[in-house]
Amino acid sequence: MKKYAIPEISEDVFYVGSKDPDLRKFDALVHLPYGTSYNSYLVKGGDKTALIDTVAPGFQDEFLSKLRQITDINKIDYVVMNHAEADHASAIPHVMEASPATLLTSPKGAKMAERFFGVNPDRIKIVDFNKTIDLGVRTLRFIDAPWLHWPETMFTYIPENKILFSGDFFGGHVSYGIFDGDVDNAIPAAKSYFAEIMLPFKNWGRKALDKIAELDIAVVAPTHGPVYKNVRPILENCAVWCSGETAEKALVAYATIWGGSGEMAKIIAESLKSEGIDIKLYNMGNTEFSEISADLIDSRGLVLVTPTILGNMHPMATLFMNIVKLYKAAFKYGAIITSYGWAKSATKHAAEAMETAKIEILGSVEVNGPPLEEDIKAIQELGKNLARRIIEN
Repeated sequence: MKKYAIPEISEDVFYVGSKDPDLRKFDALVHLPYGTSYNSYLVKGGDKTALIDTVAPGFQDEFLSKLRQITDINKIDYVVMNHAEADHASAIPHVMEASPATLLTSPKGAKMAERFFGVNPDRIKIVDFNKTIDLGVRTLRFIDAPWLHWPETMFTYIPENKILFSGDFFGGHVSYGIFDGDVDNAIPAAKSYFAEIMLPFKNWGRKALDKIAELDIAVVAPTHGPVYKNVRPILENCAVWCSGETAEKALVAYATIWGGSGEMAKIIAESLKSEGIDIKLYNMGNTEFSEISADLIDSRGLVLVTPTILGNMHPMATLFMNIVKLYKAAFKYGAIITSYGWAKSATKHAAEAMETAKIEILGSVEVNGPPLEEDIKAIQELGKNLARRIIEN
């Protein structure tokens, strides 16, 4: 039988999750250069044992083997479901079948467990957020933290170990290492993950942070990415990301066919840069969403540069603006640059997209064919106007 390395992340708390280093696409959208992990934790009390979350489909056999290596599965008393998404809950039926465990979850989580995973409602206990469950030596405390990023989500806290099991909140798509000290890009990975999963729910994130503010937290154990033993950076950065604060930064996103739109994007990028604005320049035709995502959190300005195709924006520009709207990106001010051969309609569609995303449009430049000298001057002036508003905030 294969033997697994099972780290003890805190006294009598063991990491039994799975690594998925070869996964390259998450939610059919997010590129994963480092794969991801599905974190699960076994907690041994003096009298009872609890399992915190499980793993994704396809990893259940490895998961059960890890549990058998470290405990008698038949002696698992509780399975805690902080989040009902399949990558953390799909192995619940396997554990329930092999043990007499009771499933602990939120009121909405109980309905999801029954519907999504066929858990017998007689084996589900809805947690009381004002009470604890005693494991002997250790206790489980539950914190209502909905919409991070589904309506049923909650946190679990063990005061004796000062450990917070936070579900997807504080997560990151990284498959290597166990602790934050093992992962050299832990905070950048967490920022990208926040943008890709939590950004539309940042107001709920602020509420959750307020609820845990009084807790003495020594370890943060999310369901993706590293376990944090140095908790201050992840807590402080997440508070900033949830705040909606933006920087003197602009994202210039462009699509180009024959190079004209790309040239104009670089012109306005240089104009903004000359005014002291931090610039992020992306060619939407060859850029993964995960490369852009972190800049959706704190970029104050957006420049959209697109040619006209079939009376509309370039499809990559349309896709990008759909993502901006869907993820509720932080942009406050926008500028539009379009090129056309015989119809000017791309500007109209770009403006509608920005208005829907609640971005204040400071101006637009329409260029017939490649940019001429007067077009370049207009683009430079548009950049300076956008820079002034970004600085004024």
